[in-house]
Amino acid sequence: MQITRRGAVAGLVSAPFIGATARAQAPFPSRPVTLIVPFPAGGPADIFGRYLAQGMSADLKQSVVVENKSGAAGVTGMDVVAKATDAHTVGLMSASAGAIMQSLMPRMPYRPGIDLAPVIVVVRIQEVLVVNAKLGIKTFKELIARLKAEPGKYTYGSAGTGGITHLATELFKRETGTDILHVPYRGAAPATNDLIANTVQIALLDLPVLLPHIRSGAVIPLAVSSETRAKLLPDVPTMGELGYPRVNSDNWYGLGAPGSAPLSERQRIHDAAAAALKSKELIDAYAAVGGVVAGGTAEAFAVFQRAEVEKWAAVIKAANVKLE
Repeated sequence: MQITRRGAVAGLVSAPFIGATARAQAPFPSRPVTLIVPFPAGGPADIFGRYLAQGMSADLKQSVVVENKSGAAGVTGMDVVAKATDAHTVGLMSASAGAIMQSLMPRMPYRPGIDLAPVIVVVRIQEVLVVNAKLGIKTFKELIARLKAEPGKYTYGSAGTGGITHLATELFKRETGTDILHVPYRGAAPATNDLIANTVQIALLDLPVLLPHIRSGAVIPLAVSSETRAKLLPDVPTMGELGYPRVNSDNWYGLGAPGSAPLSERQRIHDAAAAALKSKELIDAYAAVGGVVAGGTAEAFAVFQRAEVEKWAAVIKAANVKLE
C-alpha cells in the first residue's frame, strides 16, 4: 500500500482512536499483553520497554511480555502492531517509525494514526553534540569557527541514513550554516566506536549512548539539542542558549496500538502506561540512562506526532535525504 506524505499527515491529524469498533468485549486484558520493542535487546529502547512492561503488568494484572522485532528503523516491529486485531499487542513506537519514515519510505506498510494508533508518549531522550577529544575543541563556539574556516573537512557519524541522529545533524548544519560530511552507520554503537577512534570527528547522538564516553573523556560534549539542559550534564548548554533554538531534536518513544482495537482496550493500555510512568523506580531507571519520562493523553500524542512529521519532512526535503 502506497501513501503520500499528505495522506500520512492527514492520518495523524485524525482522532487517535479511529477504527475502533463498538462491540461487546470480554474483560481486558484476558491474557498476557505483548509489547513489541522494534529494536534489538540490550539497547536504550529495550531498557525503556522492559521497565514500562513491568509497571504495566502490575496495573493490568496480566504479564506484559517484551518481544524484540527490529528492522527498517522500527517500522518492521510496528507493522506487527498495526496488523494485530486487539490491544493485547502494542508497541514502543520510535520517532523514526512514528514520524520520520512517512517522508522517506515510498511504501509504508501501515497508515500512521489509522492502522497504528498513538496511545501515550513514554519517554524523551535528549541528544548531545560531541566531538572527539583529540580535535582539541572545548566549546560550541570553537567548533562553529573551525567548521566555517574549513568547510567539508570534517565528518559526522549517524546511526543510519534517515534516522533522527542523521536528520538532527542536518538540521544543525542548516541552522549554523556549516558543511560537514555524513558517514552513516548501522546503529549508534558502531558510529560511537568510530567517533572514539577519530574516524569521524563529530556526532549528535542519544545521551544514553554517549554518556560513558563523555564520562571517560573520550568525547567532549558541546551542546544539548533539547529545550532544557540534561540533568546528567548540567554544565552543557542547550542549542537554544547558544542561539539556535530550532535545533531541537529530542528522540522519543511512545506506545502505539492497533487502530482496529476497541477504544476501551486502548484506553486501558493508556491508563496502565500512565500509572507505570508515575513510578519512582521507573522514573529513576529512565533518568539513569538519560531518559525523561513523558506521559499525556492520546490526543496530545497525535498532535505532537503531526508536528514531528512536518518538522522532519522539511529537513528531509531541504537536505535531499533519500534512503540508501
